Amino acid sequence: MRDHMGDHRDGTPHKSGAVVTSDGADLDHFPNPGLPPHRPRVTDVDPKAARRAEHQVVLLFLLSVVGSVIFFVAYFGIRVDGPLYDAVNTEPTAQLRLQNLLLGLGIALGMFGIGVGVVHWARTLMPDHEIVEMRHDLRTEDERAEAQSILNTIYDESGVKRRPLLRNTLIGAAVLMPLPFVGLLKDLGPTDLKVLRHSMWDEGVRLVRDPSGTPIKASDVTLGSAFHVIPENLTSVSHEDGYLNEKAKAVVLLMRLDPDKVNVSEERKDWNVDGIFAYSKVCTHVGCPIALYEQHTHHLLCPCHQSTFDLTNECEVIFGPASRPLPQLPISVDSDGYLVARSDFHEPVGPTYSQRGFAVKDMQDEAN
Repeated sequence: MRDHMGDHRDGTPHKSGAVVTSDGADLDHFPNPGLPPHRPRVTDVDPKAARRAEHQVVLLFLLSVVGSVIFFVAYFGIRVDGPLYDAVNTEPTAQLRLQNLLLGLGIALGMFGIGVGVVHWARTLMPDHEIVEMRHDLRTEDERAEAQSILNTIYDESGVKRRPLLRNTLIGAAVLMPLPFVGLLKDLGPTDLKVLRHSMWDEGVRLVRDPSGTPIKASDVTLGSAFHVIPENLTSVSHEDGYLNEKAKAVVLLMRLDPDKVNVSEERKDWNVDGIFAYSKVCTHVGCPIALYEQHTHHLLCPCHQSTFDLTNECEVIFGPASRPLPQLPISVDSDGYLVARSDFHEPVGPTYSQRGFAVKDMQDEAN
């Protein structure tokens, strides 16, 4: 095809003149831009600045150590049944709030101090010269020896040998920082899983509001309402005798639904009172407290990992990582119209993983 200028063009980008092409002759002569000139840091040329940076890193490592110490003081020293509680005789809830505040503060300082300290050390005191290394396809013994030599050089240039104070504070911070997490793992659940088999609920025990301890009548529970409930006999347990542990197993959510909208299995026909149902608040995933009730959907939601339970179908799991429904507390009314428990839970409360030991034990008992 010939245009009005007499050029042969077919309209493609490479032949229309819109794209400038190269024959590749100059590719081998492309200049190497090289590395930009090295700009020394203040700590490289000023010994006072270097010492100041070293002291800053040491202070950050010491801050991490202080954070770990704060964690242990809060974990072991501030307890509702400990000597500090007996001395000041403060409200247990206030003690727990103070403990949680110091636990979080200790972990934050421990991680912040060691993390920022290492970064500040690297940015201000370790060598920052730019280097270029060629990639090698094979690793010979000589190259391995060279790599070892490079590692030794890095160790020498890091200043660990010349700055023992940095080294020692880093070691101290690194040793103490992981220990708070060991303490937290210890509190994930009881070591003896048998304690989860039974709670303080029993036949005839009244359902009372948490934390006031006021008994609840069936007439108090209206459609769409929700109550946080504990057993009445729990109010007589002192904190020294394990009040919090017993409460953690016995806490219950009480709700009233339209009986016509609820599917109830035959064996649970008498577990509710005119649409009033009681279910454990302890999520069957990892034991978080369930506190959100969606009135319109009749769903219970765990705030930790979004496990969702359907109240209209005996709290079966409809979303999230939980693998079994919430245990239901059988209830009835006494002669005065107050809601009472018919029995304890018919299954252990708490995370599903903690029930594996019970299943194995039950199989062994059946075999015997």
